[in-house]
Amino acid sequence: MKAIVLSGSGDSKDVFNLQDTETPTPGENQVRIKVSHFGLNYADIMARKGLYNDRPPLPCVLGYEVVGEIAEVGAKVTGFAVGDYVLAFSQFGGYAEYCVTEAMGTIKLAPGTNPEEACALATQYCTAWFAAAMMINLQKGDRVLIHAAAGGVGTALVQIAKWKGCEIFGTAGNTEKLEYLKSLGVDHAINYRTSDFVEAVKNGLGSNRLDAAFDPVGGANFKKSLHLLGSGGRIVTFGASEWSASKGRFIDKLKLAFGFGFLHPIGLLMKSRAVIGVNMLRIGENRPDYLKTCMEDVYDLYQKGILKPKIDSVYEATEIEAAHARLEGRGSIGKVVMKW
Repeated sequence: MKAIVLSGSGDSKDVFNLQDTETPTPGENQVRIKVSHFGLNYADIMARKGLYNDRPPLPCVLGYEVVGEIAEVGAKVTGFAVGDYVLAFSQFGGYAEYCVTEAMGTIKLAPGTNPEEACALATQYCTAWFAAAMMINLQKGDRVLIHAAAGGVGTALVQIAKWKGCEIFGTAGNTEKLEYLKSLGVDHAINYRTSDFVEAVKNGLGSNRLDAAFDPVGGANFKKSLHLLGSGGRIVTFGASEWSASKGRFIDKLKLAFGFGFLHPIGLLMKSRAVIGVNMLRIGENRPDYLKTCMEDVYDLYQKGILKPKIDSVYEATEIEAAHARLEGRGSIGKVVMKW
């Protein structure tokens, strides 16, 4: 089979190679999928640059989610058969014509399901659902801040918060993205490049405080968002994209760590605040039942039209360099998808 193999850390033009590799064989609780489409996530950028600790040893194949047909099922797998049209959370290995993954992280798709939209439902929409519905359970009337709201996870969070009846503050970096956020129903669209998001949120809140914040940026962005929370407020951190702009040096790690600030349980207790970290790789590894629930819930809401992924662009597998450049350049709105 052909796979896009990552051979080192650096620019996509230097470290990706499309090459023939051995077709994987599924274990007893796994399925092998003939991949038609796979998605890109910002963690792929971090992994490619050598800034993601969970990256497999080099050379490796990245890719968190795939859509395609089941080509083989493991000995103990039930509920799936060869030919089933599925979406799977792959936990690496998705940049390939065939992908082996756990059956627990796989769901059937109805005939006619858009494969490009389905790609967004695994990592991005499951991250958003796990954070917003399973970990903090947003309530009607909650005042919610969503950073990078025009991205894949951000779009999902906006749609979930809107469905739950929240007042939404969303940040983005240009006019096109701000208009997109308004079209989604964001109540307060904030350009973080031209204004201080803290002051913008305070102006929108008046005498109130935030009930929830979602932060994939990290560093000082997290600390500022935390201070905007009121009693009962919750902040979910699910990334550190600020780290991607660094060179990975020890001093850069220190800057990132100090940017987050120092938390003490007593401080959280006295102000009745909560800090929650979300890493869907850990959930997939240690609580696959949670992941399965996320995927089923998200797909159900997608079929009902409540959740609707935004597709930014679709690239051929041979265009992996251009696709990574699109995502890394922060110009994308919604999901970047690849196809074979």
